[in-house]
Amino acid sequence: MRTQPTPSPWCSCLAARDDRGVFIVLDSELAMLYGVETRVLNQAVRRNRERFPGDFVIELTHQEVMRSRSQSVMLNAGRGSNVKHPPLAFTEHGAIMAATVLNSARAVQMTVFVVRAFVKMREGLLVNAVLAREIAALKARMDTLDASTRKQFEQVFEAILGLSGPTGGRRAGS
Repeated sequence: MRTQPTPSPWCSCLAARDDRGVFIVLDSELAMLYGVETRVLNQAVRRNRERFPGDFVIELTHQEVMRSRSQSVMLNAGRGSNVKHPPLAFTEHGAIMAATVLNSARAVQMTVFVVRAFVKMREGLLVNAVLAREIAALKARMDTLDASTRKQFEQVFEAILGLSGPTGGRRAGS
């Protein structure tokens, strides 16, 4: 019997949208993902404010906080159990940036993962650029071919473009 893979915590957190239509994760959820206390995350953000422009982190308005709170009218008893400051909401960019200012093992893992992903993406783009130049050079030499061979090469070029297009290997309409 196969077990179902555990869904990534990023899936549920980033599924939330704020009133602006932006995917967000709340500071408490992000802190839990990175293995730190919420106050530690917020303190790191305050100390590194220049790394968190407005499109990385959003301080929720009073109305947004009230909408997100439970319908309970009773406040929790005890010192320190009620929210005194509005929570921060991090966009995808802000969530990644937060990993760079935290010192937890999980945050370091995330930073390394993101760096490796960007390097792989750059390598892939470089390979595509080289292939595009080679195809352009081949097309330029097609003028010396007879009509039948030229038509066959055009079909090959179309197939290559179809495989490398943004639709994941399928051309529109096929």
